[in-house]
Amino acid sequence: MKKAYFKYLNTLLVVIPMTLIMAFVGLMRNYGFGEDWFIKFLKAWSIMLPVSYLSAFMIIPLARKLAEKIASKN
Repeated sequence: MKKAYFKYLNTLLVVIPMTLIMAFVGLMRNYGFGEDWFIKFLKAWSIMLPVSYLSAFMIIPLARKLAEKIASKN
């Protein structure tokens, strides 16, 4: 795999399980195991995944810069 595509795949592999967990926890807190909980879960996750994936590309570089700034002070 080309290095250019690595960051996209790596980000996707982090975002998928995180959004699955977050959608599940949020759904259970708000609705519990109702009759149509799985459909609600899929709807919530289908919105969360692309939003989180795109957000990660904005947040990760900023977080990296901030961490480097904090680490360089020590």
